[in-house]
Amino acid sequence: MTADVNQPPKDMIGFFDYYLVQKAPFQLPDALKEFIVKYGPWITVFLLVISLPAVFLIFGLGAAFMPYGAVGYGMLWGLVFCAHLVLMGLALPGLFARKMSGWTLMFYAQVVSIVASLLSYAFVSAIIFGLISFYILFQVRSLYTK
Repeated sequence: MTADVNQPPKDMIGFFDYYLVQKAPFQLPDALKEFIVKYGPWITVFLLVISLPAVFLIFGLGAAFMPYGAVGYGMLWGLVFCAHLVLMGLALPGLFARKMSGWTLMFYAQVVSIVASLLSYAFVSAIIFGLISFYILFQVRSLYTK
């Protein structure tokens, strides 16, 4: 029994690649893809820098309210948010070198970002921004090497 070529793959990355690249009604222009791959790591650095005050605020307030037992949900969201930032930071060397390992870490950072949005009950923004970020990620995936 052979696999049908027109069926989407069963793994998550293959599934998104199938629908967001192969079956997508619109492909990003090559010049835009090149721009994203060239300047995307610098945009990521900027986003990490401006996120630092939020991290300090999350853990500062968490520590301040710890004696009162009010850290459960907020601390969980803070940890997921920080995991997103750590994955973005770990992806940077690979993104600058245009390696697939950097792209993969950025993919997982976006998955964690969607989880953080879901934990804050932002379902609509999780879907919309998740689809936009995955679309862009998968459109530029071919520009990264193994």
